[in-house]
Amino acid sequence: MDPLTWTGGIGAVIDPIFLLALFVFLAFTAFYFVATFAGDDQMGELAHTPFARTKDWTIGSATALSELVFPAITLALILWIIDTIMSETTLTGWLFSTGMPQFLVTFLSVMIFGVIGITLTYAVQRLPASAYETVMRWSFAVLLLLVVIYIVLGALMPLGSSGIIGGISKQLLPVWIALLVTFGLSIYFKRSLGLYGKLFDSIIGMIGFALVMFWVFAAVLGAMDLIVTHDALSQVSGMKNKIPGTPLARAEAGDFAWYLLGGDNLARDVFSRVIKGAWVVVQIAPLATLFAFMVGITLGLPAGYYGGRLDTLLSFLANLILAFPVILLFYLLVTPEIVATGIPSYMAAVIFIFPIVFVGILLDSRYHTQPRIRTPLLIGVLGVMLWLYLSLISEDGSKVDIIPNWLDGFDVPGGILVVFVSVVFVNSPTVFRIVRGLTLDIKTRDYVAAAQTRGERSWYIMLWEILPNARGPLIVDFSLRVGYTTILLGTLGFFGLGLPPESPDWGSTINEGRKLLSIYLHPALPPAFALLSLVLGLNLLADGLREESLRD
Repeated sequence: MDPLTWTGGIGAVIDPIFLLALFVFLAFTAFYFVATFAGDDQMGELAHTPFARTKDWTIGSATALSELVFPAITLALILWIIDTIMSETTLTGWLFSTGMPQFLVTFLSVMIFGVIGITLTYAVQRLPASAYETVMRWSFAVLLLLVVIYIVLGALMPLGSSGIIGGISKQLLPVWIALLVTFGLSIYFKRSLGLYGKLFDSIIGMIGFALVMFWVFAAVLGAMDLIVTHDALSQVSGMKNKIPGTPLARAEAGDFAWYLLGGDNLARDVFSRVIKGAWVVVQIAPLATLFAFMVGITLGLPAGYYGGRLDTLLSFLANLILAFPVILLFYLLVTPEIVATGIPSYMAAVIFIFPIVFVGILLDSRYHTQPRIRTPLLIGVLGVMLWLYLSLISEDGSKVDIIPNWLDGFDVPGGILVVFVSVVFVNSPTVFRIVRGLTLDIKTRDYVAAAQTRGERSWYIMLWEILPNARGPLIVDFSLRVGYTTILLGTLGFFGLGLPPESPDWGSTINEGRKLLSIYLHPALPPAFALLSLVLGLNLLADGLREESLRD
């Protein structure tokens, strides 16, 4: 069975167009930013003048030299990067095929790229100023269109002829369908979906949402083994450090025939480990951030509303935690010596009580005047939450083993529980300070004074008057904090802390791949790009939510 190339039969036609569009986009982006940051006073005016030229100088002037050399070098570097990536079919590959020694090939390629860079730079700077942004926009649109073509054709064509990208696209077909359905329904009903619906009026917000939901769907479907190609922990003889697209050695009936993204140093499939690693992030990061918000909101509201000694005490405790270096604090909480003392288990018993307190106060304040609804609702909801709480913190053989096994609904692996507690503990003080600051501001508003005049109780005012009007900043911070938590999880995994050594989390996979990074790039780069894309999506989503919440 032959190895897969990256684009297979699709690439013969699309690859040259894609590389040309990529070159044009990168080149004109470089020209635009060079012209902008070069301090050209005329750039702002010329950008709105359709036929005005950006430069009007002669080739021998000093200004021309300074404004020509740097863009030319940037352009030559872009050409060299593309040439290196596609070395088999571009200038370097052709020069090597002639039998030239390496030093001569390097010298000639540098000279040729330099001449091309200077020539193109001079030619482009003679274009109208308005052409820069236009070319950037259209070349980027072409790139997006070609990516969609890669994905669609790859999903439709047979695996052997669609290449690695096509194989990945075919495996991710359920994810593409889920994304299309989500976007279709969300856009159709966006006017009745509040702030979430307004998110689809923002291009940045939609891009961020697409990136985040891609990894959410990939994580969930990967956990159900619907899109992974191999067991993330199984080792296949002969597949150690194999490059992407390598056929599976001695494949049996029912086995996926290739390692799409290659094998790692233990002969495990990198693609499957990246997908399984997404499930680790989706399990921990959003839930841990949600728990941190419940702790921060439960303490931040009364601190800001009542003030006085309560505010002083809680602010002092929050500042005490924040004064300690976060990474070092995180490192200490997950070290085996600290875990052996049972401190994380005791911390979990304290921290995880806050959601019960929060929900209990929320329901009691809402239905305080309706005891027939309030009492059974509190008994039912808090009873279920108390059972979940006891099942969460109790583990057989640990320092906290307080309920019998027949009543224990589930066991959380010790490593995940420690990481979860650490994330909540580190994030809670920051959330507390944000909620406290918002409460100090909002409690002076007229509608809060009106609620006080009506005789509403303090917790009702805090939870049903102040908190809803602070939702915009809190939702934005939640998105950013999930990204921050994702980075923290990657950092812990990279240092081998918290999660089990065989865990497919992205940090551990990057750490294992970086040991041979100078020889093999493929084990470390996919999880690194996965981490980057998810955090980027969360940041863009937060930007979109911030933009729409300001309009709200």
